[in-house]
Amino acid sequence: MPLPLYSLAVAVFAMGTSEFMLAGLLPDIAADLGVPIATAGLLTPAFAVGMAVGAPLMAAVARRWPRRSALLVFLGLFLAAHVAGAVTGGFAVLLAGRVIAALACAGFLAVALTTAAALVPADRKGRALAVLLAGTTVATVAGVPGGALLGTLLDWRATFWLVALLCLPSALGVARGVPAGAGRSAEDAAGTDLRGELARLRSPRLVQVLLLGALVNAATFGAFTFLAPVVTDVAGLEPLWVPVALVLFGLGSFAGVTVAGRLSDRRPGVVVAAGGPLLLGGWAVLGLLAPSPSALLILAFTQGALSFAVGSTLIARVLYEAAGAPTMAGSYATAALNAGAVIGPVAAAAALNTGAAALGPVWSAGVLVAVALVLALLFRGAVAGAPVRRPTRARGRSGWR
Repeated sequence: MPLPLYSLAVAVFAMGTSEFMLAGLLPDIAADLGVPIATAGLLTPAFAVGMAVGAPLMAAVARRWPRRSALLVFLGLFLAAHVAGAVTGGFAVLLAGRVIAALACAGFLAVALTTAAALVPADRKGRALAVLLAGTTVATVAGVPGGALLGTLLDWRATFWLVALLCLPSALGVARGVPAGAGRSAEDAAGTDLRGELARLRSPRLVQVLLLGALVNAATFGAFTFLAPVVTDVAGLEPLWVPVALVLFGLGSFAGVTVAGRLSDRRPGVVVAAGGPLLLGGWAVLGLLAPSPSALLILAFTQGALSFAVGSTLIARVLYEAAGAPTMAGSYATAALNAGAVIGPVAAAAALNTGAAALGPVWSAGVLVAVALVLALLFRGAVAGAPVRRPTRARGRSGWR
């Protein structure tokens, strides 16, 4: 894989740390800024909604910019939003900063995905995507727990400063590692108008893989968001075990996206057909065996691996099916990924109020994966990347063959 991909992955690591780090910081933020914890909780969905909505919006704004310039602008805006969050004394400024950071993150990831796909041969988009998503999985393993520890030892503002500092080597890596003409954004934009790229969303196969990617990632983010109550309330472990379970999930995620990256280009149907049922079965087994601490910790790893293997493969299919939208394809993939980050926690939160209680999010994840698998059977041509059969007129005959 080209070295510039790893520079992009470092930036994705910083952004992934920012996206997930608030889970352990909300009580301190609420106390420091004098707002109820429920109000402080708005910071998390604000970021996710900004990501889902901002991806196509920011990609459209930057579609005629050179891609290296676009990446640096979005990275600089992301850094500035975190500096503002670290020094503010008002919740409104912090909330606005999270929205701005989300828009910058969405724009960066959308351009980064398109750039990554352009830096590798046409049949290696899945492996390029795996390198970028590895930055997110490493964030769940090291960045989020490290940020939480720093917030505990110092305060929540220190974590914001940490993310801002991580942007500096990332910006240097992008400036020095990404070629000035990487991906030929200006030429791509000149060759296709925005309306034509948006028209790709009328492609049934693109819509199908967008839907499947959103569903599987919704299951992942929903269960991950509410893993802590399963650890403490169901398995009866001490709160100290919560970061252990999260790290195991993150390690599994890294393993899953790494292995799937080597298969998703040539065998995407195999990854989904084999990994999908195992993922569904894993959520069911976790729902039944969660009271056993050892089973819970093992399943945290395996479900992280399967979730990201299947989810990243479907997101890679988005890049393939959106190949006719050279400046917007990355934004479609980003939107699908973050639509799942919005839908999943909402569904999981609703499931908490059912008879399943703390295990509700686990069962809701299973339901989302089950729906995705049923649809995958109907959409198997898009999932497997099978060529579309088009009718051709036989020479010298009026019929179709």
